[in-house]
Amino acid sequence: MRYWHEIDSPIGRLLLVGTGQALLRVHFQAGPHPLRPGKDWRAAAAPLAQAQSQLGEYFRGTRRSFDLSLAPEGTPFQLAVWRALSAIPYGETVSYGEIARRLGLEAGARAVGLANGANPLPIIVPCHRVIGADGTLTGFGGGLQIKRSLLALEGAACVMDLFAGEERAALKPRHTGGAQRL
Repeated sequence: MRYWHEIDSPIGRLLLVGTGQALLRVHFQAGPHPLRPGKDWRAAAAPLAQAQSQLGEYFRGTRRSFDLSLAPEGTPFQLAVWRALSAIPYGETVSYGEIARRLGLEAGARAVGLANGANPLPIIVPCHRVIGADGTLTGFGGGLQIKRSLLALEGAACVMDLFAGEERAALKPRHTGGAQRL
């Protein structure tokens, strides 16, 4: 059984999907492609309460890593990339090419970028910490403003130096309706 629960966050509405034993997906609902719950999914907050709680701590700046049971669905290569993303420390960034090198794929930056873009657990599996080889912020499913905001929240130097306090202001909670707030 898959459960879903929608929550408000400082970066917009998020849809959480899980089984009750593991988190499967975090989806940015404010983006161009909001996810509709499957017909066989059940709306329920309780099975996703731990994920909601830890995300709330992250956005308040009191959590730097997540301790959740995860069950992302992907190819063996995607799973390897997502494991590598999970090893990027809070507040640090690495390039797509560096992730490829860590996986033994010297010329695999584009393949890493595709796997990164398919990450079903953004924020939890920190794909926002991956940047271009020249330090630029590139592609992010939630949009570059959200990527900047997440990196600014974490104090990543590449963002803080370029954008000063803009992202901290963008992270002030905003209420978007009836979804439960973090």
